[in-house]
Amino acid sequence: MRKLPAVTKSVTEKRRRRGFERTSSLLTARIRKAGEARGFSVTRILTHWAEIVGQEVSAIARPVDVSYGRGGMGATLTVLTTGAQAPMLEMQKEQLRTRVNSCYGYNAISRIRITQTAATGFAEGQAQFTPAPPAKKTLDPDVKNQIRNSTADIGDEGLRAALETLGQNIHRKQKPKG
Repeated sequence: MRKLPAVTKSVTEKRRRRGFERTSSLLTARIRKAGEARGFSVTRILTHWAEIVGQEVSAIARPVDVSYGRGGMGATLTVLTTGAQAPMLEMQKEQLRTRVNSCYGYNAISRIRITQTAATGFAEGQAQFTPAPPAKKTLDPDVKNQIRNSTADIGDEGLRAALETLGQNIHRKQKPKG
């Protein structure tokens, strides 16, 4: 087994003593480097886009690039959206520019350019963090039989199935007695 140099070893030991580290602290430098390569001097625009522009706008658009002109009189923020959402985003350009500039702290963005893409494939780069639906509680077979027997004399098949489902849902939601 290879020995680690003294500097690396002390950093590793120090890290172990602190316990777990936040992922954001480990990735900040890498995100900043990648963002600056694409023109984002403030990576907060990429990481907190939904908080800066609001949930409605962040659902239909995302920042792509910040380009600086030769004159240095402000930058152009390029925003990607679908063709159907572009007119709505066009109407909100000034409000969007104000919100982004408030993130920078000065009037860094002078212009917003909207680019359009096809609706398919737009959300491929976005991870969805929706929780899994809760698993349904299983019912006791005796309870299922009791529900089936109580709806057995109903002639309409669809109504009987709906009432059985209703009965099962009611029994699942009931808290245990005790």
